[in-house]
Amino acid sequence: MSKTTSQELLSKFNMDEIMNCMHCGFCLPACPTYRETGLESHSPRGRIALMKGVATSQLSVDPEFEKNMYACLGCRACETACPAGVPYGSLVETAREVVEDNKKSEATPPFLRQLVFDKVFPYPERMQALGTALWAAQSAGLQTLANKTGLINILPRELAEMQQAVDKIASPRERKQREKVMKAEGKAALKIGMFTGCIMDVMFFETNQATARLLTKAGCEVVFVENQVCCGALHAHAGGKEGAVELAKRNMEAFERAGVDFVVNNAGGCGAALKEYHHWFHDDPEWKERAMAFVSKVRDANELLAELPPLTFSKPLNVRVTYQDSCHLAHGQGVRNQPRQLLRSIPGVELIEMTGADSCCGSAGIYNITNFDMSMQILDGKMEHVKETKARVIVTSNPGCLLQMKKGIMRAGLEGQMEAVHIMDLLARAL
Repeated sequence: MSKTTSQELLSKFNMDEIMNCMHCGFCLPACPTYRETGLESHSPRGRIALMKGVATSQLSVDPEFEKNMYACLGCRACETACPAGVPYGSLVETAREVVEDNKKSEATPPFLRQLVFDKVFPYPERMQALGTALWAAQSAGLQTLANKTGLINILPRELAEMQQAVDKIASPRERKQREKVMKAEGKAALKIGMFTGCIMDVMFFETNQATARLLTKAGCEVVFVENQVCCGALHAHAGGKEGAVELAKRNMEAFERAGVDFVVNNAGGCGAALKEYHHWFHDDPEWKERAMAFVSKVRDANELLAELPPLTFSKPLNVRVTYQDSCHLAHGQGVRNQPRQLLRSIPGVELIEMTGADSCCGSAGIYNITNFDMSMQILDGKMEHVKETKARVIVTSNPGCLLQMKKGIMRAGLEGQMEAVHIMDLLARAL
């Protein structure tokens, strides 16, 4: 890259935040990739040292730097462990942004990246079309046939493996019949704008419906706000900050028009991004002010339900469960006690805490596709802790974690003995 472009890129780094890292090492035992590899370059403080080297022009933005930045899961457990409060999540996103901007200056972005981030995720109707295609394949038995005959192996190994954890997709008819507004049971205390998410509303449509039903039971009117789009988290995590910002603007405009009291979501990763929109506009005062107003209304579904009058459950479940924290819900949003509080409120539920419940399961957005072997290594370790609880149900609150835990059950040979369930679906079962 040219000297001019280099300075433009390097100015993206926040040197104050980088210099706040004291290299004390408290982050090391919290970091999944460091625990697995023992490599300093695969630890938060090691990656920050590399960022400092690049920001001060002592190191170049080369393939080795890129590899180390993308080996990170982005789980942000290091932020919880850090005594200095270093915002590692935003630092690694900046590093990836620098990597991607540097690559743009040298070559055209890969076709698959352009397809996913520019042509699919920003367009809800295209996401829905993909969902319909998958539903059709499942309904015709093509997915089962491909798995039984081995035809599925024409896909890359990562996709062939992970598709096994995908449950049946809601039909196009079910999705089209959804009410745009779900009335509260009794007098409405709050007007809730439901953030449906992109993948969530296609692959976990019923979970969104269950969340809305729970909120109506708690006295809320739920609006499925039109013209909302992907939260932008995947773009930001993959260095596509410009695309993430555009999606954030579209979401803020949509929910401003809806005039809701709260913006509620049920995906830990989405929620963390939504709550950090104001950080994406530090150099744009007008949009930052709008973002701060938007962020003040964002709540995770667990968070809001725990604040509202207790739900009345009529169906005891009589089951032992263990809870797997979503990294971005626990470390990114600080929501830990509320899901456990809700689980304990279900009649017949015995909640058993697993060792390292808030350590990453290895899903991390699309990490289980881009870094499959490391992801499975981390998952297998997680499943050892799950087995120790002797639980029948693994509960989590993020779609990526849910798919990962379903895959973990398969890898551990526990099919038929254990299931993975989103917390909103489990709560709905007890109503």
